[in-house]
Amino acid sequence: QVQLVESGGGLVQPGGSLRLSCAASASISGSIFGIPVSGWYRQAPGKERELVATITSTGSTNYVDSVKGRFTISRDNAKNTVYLQMNTLKPEDTAVYYCNAAVTIGITTRNYWGQGTQVTVSS
Repeated sequence: QVQLVESGGGLVQPGGSLRLSCAASASISGSIFGIPVSGWYRQAPGKERELVATITSTGSTNYVDSVKGRFTISRDNAKNTVYLQMNTLKPEDTAVYYCNAAVTIGITTRNYWGQGTQVTVSS
């Protein structure tokens, strides 16, 4: 019913930047009432999936300590899109990054995940 489509991953050298995007779309155009919370998670090989950053519909943000000052989460409510600007990337940021969103259609809010996008930081 709802798809989260991610883009922007890739290979970058340490110290470089990438911008991830995640657009939410519904099978019935225009049916998304709101997205109260959206965010980004990541999972490195052999590790648990961890929260990277979240943002509410009013713009309140939260970051894991390891990315504070380097990553910025933002959203465009009109486009149902959330972004993750990643600067000063480090090899330990290498992971599959997943978009997550709580999406409201009608009176029902459900949690959705994107398919994941690979971010590799290496020289």
